[in-house]
Amino acid sequence: MKKFIPAMMLLVLVVVLSACGSNSANNTNNANNGAAEATATPAPSESAAEQPASGTATYQAESGPVEIPANPQRIVALAYAPNMISLGANIVGVDQWTNMSPLFTDKLKGAEVVSDEDLEKIIELDPDLIIVGTESKNVAKLSEIAPTVAFTWGKLDYLNQQLEIGKILGKEQEAKTWVEDFKARAAALGEEVRAKIGENATVSVIETDAKSFYVFGDHWARGTEVLYQAMGLKMPEKVTKDAQGPGYYTLSQELLPDYSGDWIVLSRSSANDNAFMNTDTWKNIPAVKNNHVIEIDTEASTYSDPTTLESLLTIFKDGFLK
Repeated sequence: MKKFIPAMMLLVLVVVLSACGSNSANNTNNANNGAAEATATPAPSESAAEQPASGTATYQAESGPVEIPANPQRIVALAYAPNMISLGANIVGVDQWTNMSPLFTDKLKGAEVVSDEDLEKIIELDPDLIIVGTESKNVAKLSEIAPTVAFTWGKLDYLNQQLEIGKILGKEQEAKTWVEDFKARAAALGEEVRAKIGENATVSVIETDAKSFYVFGDHWARGTEVLYQAMGLKMPEKVTKDAQGPGYYTLSQELLPDYSGDWIVLSRSSANDNAFMNTDTWKNIPAVKNNHVIEIDTEASTYSDPTTLESLLTIFKDGFLK
């Protein structure tokens, strides 16, 4: 019995040690799995949107830091919807102007048209992010529904605005890649166009609605950013004087010849009366007589997002070079 007891104790000791080893291995595996999960969490990007492991991001908005989803899935875009669509965002609520553009018809199927005053409608859409302009009187109320980021229109140029939208969507690098590529392609086209029409040739962007005519500076959509900023084309002196500062200038039909350049980009809607095109005032403008008029669709050109800009770049290439 004296010999048997130590043998039994030795057997028990081996079993205990085996169990401890098993628990230690399990603990090690659990620790490794935890490390793997931590590694899978997106690392903070070099942008204003820091992405912690909680699935939220801190975006430095104009009003201060705003906690937003790191990967928003249901966005109500009351402003800059085209910029977000260009980066593949899921828009559940959109402003009426974006909804009118034929460029976004397919991408907005199922989206509800809302304004910043449709608070109950927006609540029903259950958004996880709202984008709006700072001019809205309901920014505070919208912020109670979901994280809300407000931008001041025109505070950022059209390219930096796209970069900011990229930060919000966690797609800053994708936005940067497009910006660099677009600038290079537009600049190259500008050189090609100037080589054909002349370095000093001028271009006017004119729009007409049911009541008035407008001429634009270099930052009021309708392709102005593409023509003047990206392609480096020139505007007539009177356009620079009267439209560049405020962005646009309203004029009568009789003054059209005074603000028309060697080339005219005409923004018009098929819904409006275009009888002016049959008048002597219009027909006798040199650009018209020389067939130097490039027409664009107003509804498809009132934004400066990648989708719209790419469409206009193609139109301008065909219009100037063919």
